[in-house]
Amino acid sequence: SVGLPMPYARVRIVQLDADGRLIRDCKPDEIGVVIMAGPGVFGGYLNDEHNKGAFVDEVWVNSGDLGRLDADGYLWITGRAKDLVIRGGHNIDPAPIEEIMFRHPAVGFAAVVGQPDAYAGELPVGYVQLKPGATVEPGELESWVRERTPERAAVPVQVIPIDPMPVTGVGKVFKPQLRWDAAQRVFTKVLTPIIERGIDCKVKVGAHGSHGSIATVTLAGLPADQRATVESEVHALLAPFVMRHEVVQI
Repeated sequence: SVGLPMPYARVRIVQLDADGRLIRDCKPDEIGVVIMAGPGVFGGYLNDEHNKGAFVDEVWVNSGDLGRLDADGYLWITGRAKDLVIRGGHNIDPAPIEEIMFRHPAVGFAAVVGQPDAYAGELPVGYVQLKPGATVEPGELESWVRERTPERAAVPVQVIPIDPMPVTGVGKVFKPQLRWDAAQRVFTKVLTPIIERGIDCKVKVGAHGSHGSIATVTLAGLPADQRATVESEVHALLAPFVMRHEVVQI
């Protein structure tokens, strides 16, 4: 616990929608987004552009942290809201799942991110870097997590061994790279009907200045009379997904 809120400080744990609007207050010990108000909380940035998403209902500052308030009023911080996996409107905190994966004796690094899904929006997927010399059987890690995760919706649909795990300069897992990898795997699978026809179709997912992330589908060597048809097929296959995509023909 990080303790009790300071005098005159107000702290709430809430559920927010995808646009940062308040849905409801959380119950004791239910994990949600930590929002704060009080005389010690700043009133906003001078540049109003920076205030977008910083406040809930104009008064409460969105901390960007995930946490819970216990029955005695103590605040517990569990993670960052940007790492939430939102499965069909159900908010999943990756931290408890990652703790379970870390307890496996073969796991050195572990992370859970959201994998794009046409129906649920996102599904949790795990990534692990095994310890030097360690091995696991196919399906072993999925079974390990499934047997120890009480919340069914939070069980990762897959646990992917990766080496090396992408990390930041301070040694923390760089989750955006994992999200891009997960999206690239999904979109490549979705485009299988095109790839199986022998068409040179490759997917690359990465950062985008305006859209956060973008999937770039490259089509190579298509005859001029097939380009428009295949490009339309790509758009149709990827249309159900929230992530923005573009098609490049070379």
